[in-house]
Amino acid sequence: MAEGVEVIINAAAGGGSADDERARAVREAFDACGVGASVRVAREGGDVERFVRHALSNGARAVVAGGGDGTVGSVAGALAGTDKPLGVLPLGTLNHFAKDLRIPLALEAAARNICEGRVVPVDVGEVNGRVFVNNSSLGLYPRIVRRREKLQERDGSGKWSAFLRASLAVLRRYPFMSVRLEADGKEIARKTPFVFVGNNEYQVENLQLGARTCLDAGRLSLYVAHRTGRLGLLRLALSALFGRLREAHDFDALCAREIWVETRRPRRIPVATDGEVTVLTTPLHYRIRPGALKVIVPEEKDEGGGMREGVGC
Repeated sequence: MAEGVEVIINAAAGGGSADDERARAVREAFDACGVGASVRVAREGGDVERFVRHALSNGARAVVAGGGDGTVGSVAGALAGTDKPLGVLPLGTLNHFAKDLRIPLALEAAARNICEGRVVPVDVGEVNGRVFVNNSSLGLYPRIVRRREKLQERDGSGKWSAFLRASLAVLRRYPFMSVRLEADGKEIARKTPFVFVGNNEYQVENLQLGARTCLDAGRLSLYVAHRTGRLGLLRLALSALFGRLREAHDFDALCAREIWVETRRPRRIPVATDGEVTVLTTPLHYRIRPGALKVIVPEEKDEGGGMREGVGC
């Protein structure tokens, strides 16, 4: 990968070090592999999009997202459909996208991957025009995230302690939604605590819970719980853990290229995409965009010692 990468860092990612210190560490990591990096720190919501536009206009060879999955999703949304490759510095807490693509989590190794890796096309999901690289959900999770953010703003709570308190508060009320779903022509009506849509298929069983084996199969995964109480939700979690979720009678799991979601009321609902919550107007239109995003991933050796192509299933 030639010189001229633009790096966009989320100032809040991972609760990490001071902005200047982190930016300096990023520059040094790229200097170590002979690539010049222009580093910009995003402190407000509109900064990421503005920085990506600048990178697209100034001829940068790659745009690098330094942060968690929300930051990666925001940068990816601006790059999807272009020829500009995305590099990932996993500076967040969970870093699901990086893990699924086997991108190193350590800063120096992640920077070296951007310097020396290969560019591959991967799919992105989209809901009402908003791109996501991991997943989107409605119901319990967006409510928990919104309450967590309010607790953090009000009390200055840490992210995980606020998330636990928010989860307990939302589960105490345990709201249901009435939804009508259409997935590639198949109709489903449910009263459910959550709807989950993934970019490609998620493992929902055994120790691989939440991981994906590929990001280029050209399909969305849809998971919907039937109307069930708190104990029923716990039963679903245990079924997943012990590899019996697909045998559950109160859970739908299917794949589709296009999904429509209608809610009886309200028409405007909170929807999570890659952990970030926005309010969207129903019906929600989900679709897969095959190969729309170019990403820098590690070279992988096959069993014979050569390089293995692709990131597929």
